[in-house]
Amino acid sequence: MEFRVFVEPQQGATYGEQLAVAQAAERLGFGAFFRSDHYFAMSGDGLPGPTDSWVTLGAIARETSSIRLGTLVTSATFRYPGPLAITVAQVDEMSGGRVELGLGSGWFEPEHRAYGIPFPSVRERFDRLGEQLAIVTGLWTTPSGETFDYSGEHYTLNGSPALPKPVQSPHPPIVIGGTGAKRTPELAAKYAAEFNVPFVPKDVAEKQFRRVADAVEAAGRPADSMVYSAAFVLCAGRDEAEVARRAGVIGREVDEMRSNSPLVGTPAEIVDKLGPWRELGVQRIYVQTLDLSDLEHLELLAEEVVSQLG
Repeated sequence: MEFRVFVEPQQGATYGEQLAVAQAAERLGFGAFFRSDHYFAMSGDGLPGPTDSWVTLGAIARETSSIRLGTLVTSATFRYPGPLAITVAQVDEMSGGRVELGLGSGWFEPEHRAYGIPFPSVRERFDRLGEQLAIVTGLWTTPSGETFDYSGEHYTLNGSPALPKPVQSPHPPIVIGGTGAKRTPELAAKYAAEFNVPFVPKDVAEKQFRRVADAVEAAGRPADSMVYSAAFVLCAGRDEAEVARRAGVIGREVDEMRSNSPLVGTPAEIVDKLGPWRELGVQRIYVQTLDLSDLEHLELLAEEVVSQLG
C-alpha cells in the first residue's frame, strides 16, 4: 500500500501550515500531498479563510523536490477547462512532473452560493465534467504545432494552440472518484489512472470497485491499468488516551470515527484493520489529516504503520 497525506484547508489553514505538512510528508516518505478544493468550511469558522488549491500547490511545488502533489478533487464548477489545463500544466512544470489532477463534478452548494459560482443540476454538472475531461486531456495530448477544437453543449474551443504542455507524458495522471453507479465508472474507465472511494464502508467500496473494473474491461483497458484507492480520517495514538486527545482536538468522537475509518486507534489496531482493505484491492490510502499542527501524528503513522504496509 502507498500512503498519501490529504488535508482539508477550507476548515482553517494558512499556506504556511500546508507547506509544513507537505514537507513533513515528503521527509517521512509519504507518496503524495493532496488537498481538497473547497472555498467554504463544512463546520466551524474556517479561519483564517480558504486558500486556492492550485495556487497553493504551485507554491508547494517550488518548496519540495520528490513528493507528488494533487487535488482530491478539483471541482469542475470552479474553473473553465481551458484555463484549468493551463494551470495544471504550469504546476506540473513547476514541480518537475509531480502533479496529479483529481477532477469531480462539484457537490457542495453552500460554497457556490457564497462565492457566486453557478450550481447547476446533477445531470448538468456531470455533463460538464465529461466535457472538461475531454477538453483537458485533448489540450494536453494535441501534438505541438497543431491546434485543438472542441464543440460541446457547454464548452466550445476554436483553434486553441493547446499550450503549454505538461511535463508528464502523455499527461498528468487523472483521479476520478465517487459512488455513482453508471457515469462515474464510465468516465473513470475513459480518462482516469486512479479511482478513489472516499469515506465509505467496505461493502460500498467493493461494489463500486467492481463497477469500475467492469467499465475498464468494457473500454478495452488492461485490468491493472487502474489504481484503486480509498480515503479515511486519521486519528492514531500509542494508547487510548492519545487517541482520545487527538479526537478531541478535531471535535470528533472516537467511537464514531472507529466505526467508519480503519485509521483510528493504535498502530497495531490500524494495521489489522487495513488488512481487509488491502485484500479488497486498495493500493493507495489517502490519510485525511485534520489537525495540521500535529506533525507528530504523521510521524507515528509513518514509523508504526507505513513501515509495515508501505
